[in-house]
Amino acid sequence: MEKIKYFEEEIGYICDNSLKSDIVFLINKLPDYFFEIPASSTGKYHPAYAISKGGLLKHTKVATKIAKVLLDNETIGMNFSSREKDLIIMALIIHDGLKKGVCEEKYTVFEHPLLVSRLIMENKDYLRMDEDDIKILCDMIESHMGRWNINPVTKMEVLPKPDNKLAKFVHMCDYLSSRKFLNVSFDDNFNIVE
Repeated sequence: MEKIKYFEEEIGYICDNSLKSDIVFLINKLPDYFFEIPASSTGKYHPAYAISKGGLLKHTKVATKIAKVLLDNETIGMNFSSREKDLIIMALIIHDGLKKGVCEEKYTVFEHPLLVSRLIMENKDYLRMDEDDIKILCDMIESHMGRWNINPVTKMEVLPKPDNKLAKFVHMCDYLSSRKFLNVSFDDNFNIVE
């Protein structure tokens, strides 16, 4: 599977070439199922475009597109450095990369943000990012669920809540891309049709 072809446009949003190289490496570490499954098995928490084959990929691309549009807006984008913008895009590309676990499980794995963070940490020696960037990236991914941080089965708080502007921005983009009122069209190659 040529995983990178699905994210050519989104990789292009990243300005720093070393970060582009890192996101390519990380995308290639994602399991094949990520590119095929719906974002929601029940359809309860995502719009129509995200509940069919490739729905998780579509949800991810919409979250990343929302970020790109907002970060390109002068009023909003001026609050973030170029590096922060790149890290935000990276976080959104892989935030749900292990949604059904390292090996595909039947249902969403609640701790999936922590699994993605662990994947990054386990491969940090292959990345060009420094420790600070890795920490920022992992923080955004770990907290992307926002207030939905309590495991419904164990009733325990498992995930951190976003507590800084980058993490809050990533959560907002992820949240907006899951709203049922969105009606986004895609071409046959999973690219957003504008």
